[in-house]
Amino acid sequence: MRLVMLTALGVGGATVFGSVLGFIFKKISHRFSDIVLSFAAGVMLAAAVMGLVIPSLELGGRYAIFITVAGIFVGAAFLNVIDKIVPHLHRLVGEEDENHNNANLNKVLLFVTAIAIHNLPEGIAAGVGFGSGDTSKAFIIAAGIALQNIPEGMVIIGPMLAAGVTPRKTFIAAMLTGAVEVIGTLIGYFAVSVASVILPFALAFAGGTMLYVISDEMIPETHAHGSQRGATYALLAGFCVMLVMDYLLG
Repeated sequence: MRLVMLTALGVGGATVFGSVLGFIFKKISHRFSDIVLSFAAGVMLAAAVMGLVIPSLELGGRYAIFITVAGIFVGAAFLNVIDKIVPHLHRLVGEEDENHNNANLNKVLLFVTAIAIHNLPEGIAAGVGFGSGDTSKAFIIAAGIALQNIPEGMVIIGPMLAAGVTPRKTFIAAMLTGAVEVIGTLIGYFAVSVASVILPFALAFAGGTMLYVISDEMIPETHAHGSQRGATYALLAGFCVMLVMDYLLG
């Protein structure tokens, strides 16, 4: 349990670390941001496949393929519903970049809320990984999510400061988005620990949420500013780094 708690704090703390970088580097080039986010997407892609989807197939028994496929689509549909309820993250990021001096506080707060809500299923994915009992796979999942949280934390800062939010309140907001991830990690861990029978579906569900985020948000965002070639190789690099880690830890 201590290990799970430390990992939860690390995953959530990555957002806070990213926000600190956001204060230091308030004007980050799109190219640099796209490369970092693409690398994180590759890490998350490998974590989703090797740490969640494949274990779901291995633990699903006779109907493993049906359970896994259903879990992936339910997880993706869950985030699709969230996208309809809250603003689309990257559309708001783009608007704030283009109208930096005229940022609207309400839109910025909705943007931060959207990030916080999206962090919940990511935290659940990390917790479910530990609930599976495979610590090495769980660390791979957590590392992938944490890497993705760093640039996410960075993009919160600029729009909020431009909207007139004080640095202190901006930092607190970033901490709260990270805290959501900690809560999600604990929910995921306890859910599969209490009811291990749902583990195969839970793993696939978590994998589906991660695949949805990668395809619907991360990849389009990294290909929207003319850096798609570098972003593609960065994604491949992130995927291969996690592939090597999985091989060495396996």
